[in-house]
Amino acid sequence: MAGRIPQNFIDDLLTRIDIIDVIDGYVPLRKAGRNHQALCPFHDEKTPSFTVSQEKQFYHCFGCGANGTAITFLMDYKGMDFVEAIEELASRAGLEVPREGGAFHKDNGSAELYELMELVVRYYCRQLREHPEARRTIDYLKGRGISGELAAEFELGFSPPGWDNLLRNLGNSDAAQERLARTGMVLKKDTGGYYDRFRDRIIFPIRDQRGRAIGFGGRVLDDSTPKYLNSPETPIFHKGRELYGLYQARRKLKDLVRLYIVEGYMDVLALAQYGIHNTVATLGTAVTPEHLDRLFKVCPQLIFCFDGDAAGQKAAWRALEIALPLLRDGRQCYFRFMPEEDDPDSFVRKHGSKRFEDASDFVPLSDHLLNTLKQDIDIKTREGCALLVEKVIPYLARLPAGALYELLLKDIASQSRLSVEDLKRLLLGRQQTSQKPLRNVHRTIPKQGDSTLIGKAIRLLLQHPFLAQLDKARNEIADIDVPGVEFLQELLAFINSNPDTTCAGILEHWRNSNIERRLNELAAMENLLMERHEIEADFLDVIAKVRKNYQKKQRQARAQAVNNLEELRKLYTAGPATDQKE
Repeated sequence: MAGRIPQNFIDDLLTRIDIIDVIDGYVPLRKAGRNHQALCPFHDEKTPSFTVSQEKQFYHCFGCGANGTAITFLMDYKGMDFVEAIEELASRAGLEVPREGGAFHKDNGSAELYELMELVVRYYCRQLREHPEARRTIDYLKGRGISGELAAEFELGFSPPGWDNLLRNLGNSDAAQERLARTGMVLKKDTGGYYDRFRDRIIFPIRDQRGRAIGFGGRVLDDSTPKYLNSPETPIFHKGRELYGLYQARRKLKDLVRLYIVEGYMDVLALAQYGIHNTVATLGTAVTPEHLDRLFKVCPQLIFCFDGDAAGQKAAWRALEIALPLLRDGRQCYFRFMPEEDDPDSFVRKHGSKRFEDASDFVPLSDHLLNTLKQDIDIKTREGCALLVEKVIPYLARLPAGALYELLLKDIASQSRLSVEDLKRLLLGRQQTSQKPLRNVHRTIPKQGDSTLIGKAIRLLLQHPFLAQLDKARNEIADIDVPGVEFLQELLAFINSNPDTTCAGILEHWRNSNIERRLNELAAMENLLMERHEIEADFLDVIAKVRKNYQKKQRQARAQAVNNLEELRKLYTAGPATDQKE
């Protein structure tokens, strides 16, 4: 696809940067044997369990399980997306990021747009302090209980009445006006020229996780419509990925163990005013997989806060459907439904923060799923049980394997009076007919314990890519057909085509494949062998055993075929059986 970053550039980039330098710039590392250590930046701990391997170019926390490459670290620690992380590392290495189709990624003026948005933030903040008509906005905010300190923290502003206030201040040339239009801050007239998008509104600046101003929201002070107006999609602003308040929450709280997801700017501000700073809001859109994936990278527990009316129930169900495929072990989702007459803003003002944060009012996602599906079903009858199973299977099929999946499976089996095995068979049948295949689904890595020969061979090769230079190993597996060998052969070919690659390079090459998680597990395993000749001998011994076992099974299969043929010959040479009369 044109515009994608070529994989070979990413492979080369990872050979040019050192993960130690990348991580040490954010988390001070100290040498510990052949690795480096630190207190884990992804969970609270007193004894260092966060290890960074310079040889592997890979980090792993033995406490919380976080692991990955330099790219993964920037994504998880700094909140960057994949492309941003690549661009950051390329900048460190003095490289320009190419794009497939011969095009090269250029800044496209994004740096100028970020700088311009900062000027816009300062302009609107200044208007709130100085403009003669800002008094209405200040009175409104005070009436909603928003203090001056909180308004300053969130950089609230005011867009004065009029069609060209911002334009006259920051659009003094054709080029400046064109940049304002690219940020969505001004709109083009049919007759030519531009006019301000936001007029006579409270302004809510939106910052990304890196703290860059990327967009704005505006609220009217009267009954005019639309009540809320947001910046449009721009080269630097994508509503489906960004969340209002996340930047402020991460600045305020070092360790986020829980995040509330609300629907509006004022909900975020009201909860923050009552000391609940771990709150974010979607930007006029329904929650997206990108939203949740980004939040799960900084916090293990998400609480959806929706109104208790029909619209709130509908929004909750959409959020549930989006969250299901993302609920790997360690991730949790709950719902905190408001009374029908309240939203989070009004509820916290009536009842206070303690009542709002009372976990006894949180509904686990799995409970909401079953309770909703069981509505109007009589599970006392066999027909009702069958209907429940039929309704729940599509949702269960979307849940990743793990503890929650197994517990939910047992619960559904119990309520529907089926065995867990029967329910699994029904689920498997549905998946085989409806589930889309994963990328590289033909590749498998056996996982029957760490002693699995193919798994061990892949682990050694992953951690010590120089082993791919051993011709003997490649020749030994060239004609073998056992699970996992296909990937092992592909891995050998990749390393030989990229002789300078590291463990990190291999992991990035198979990012987003169905074996990504297993490769990360193998990379995290400690290798006790230190000397190169010991590692080589161990690897060749594993390969030899793989071939020996394969040859043994081939001999057994041939012997069984001969036995079957002999039995068939005896059956036919015996002649037809005859009936005997007494």
